[in-house]
Amino acid sequence: MLPTTVPRLEHPPVLLRPFAAKDQDVVASVASDPLIPLVTTVPASGRAEEVAAYIQRQHDRLGEGAGYSFAIADSTTDEAVGQIGLWTREVHLGRASVGYWVAPAFRRHGYARAALMTLSQWASTLDGIHRLQLFVEPWNEGSWRAAEACGYHREGLLRRWERVGDEYRDMYAYSRLTTEGRPPPG
Repeated sequence: MLPTTVPRLEHPPVLLRPFAAKDQDVVASVASDPLIPLVTTVPASGRAEEVAAYIQRQHDRLGEGAGYSFAIADSTTDEAVGQIGLWTREVHLGRASVGYWVAPAFRRHGYARAALMTLSQWASTLDGIHRLQLFVEPWNEGSWRAAEACGYHREGLLRRWERVGDEYRDMYAYSRLTTEGRPPPG
């Protein structure tokens, strides 16, 4: 059985924790990013009420059966630097997906890699999940290098896999296998 609350997971330099009102600044800071609002539910406007609604949606994800949404925070300062999620809509098939973003001001500091490793190790302990998967655009070298450093293997190129804005874009498919032989619950 999967946990019914979003845990706090610490592995310096990151702390993965539920979003808090104090995280509004980092969410607002990525509203103008050319990609994040296109592939996530981060509001492109950056208006306070829309940012607050985004944070509330992160809390609602687990109750809706979508999965676990974490703020990626610096483990020393507790300042949010991004978001990472374990999406469990396919857990009945034994798999879960991972997605993450880091605000531009905090990129190239190892946060994405540390967050992905921390989440992946935790997800590997959950009953019923034998496969973690993620999808990365081929140009996003920082993201796919983080995935590879965390034990994910590139399985191939999915042509026109995901809609980003007004077009369908190619994605590399990555997977990381967890404990063998544990079937999904049910």
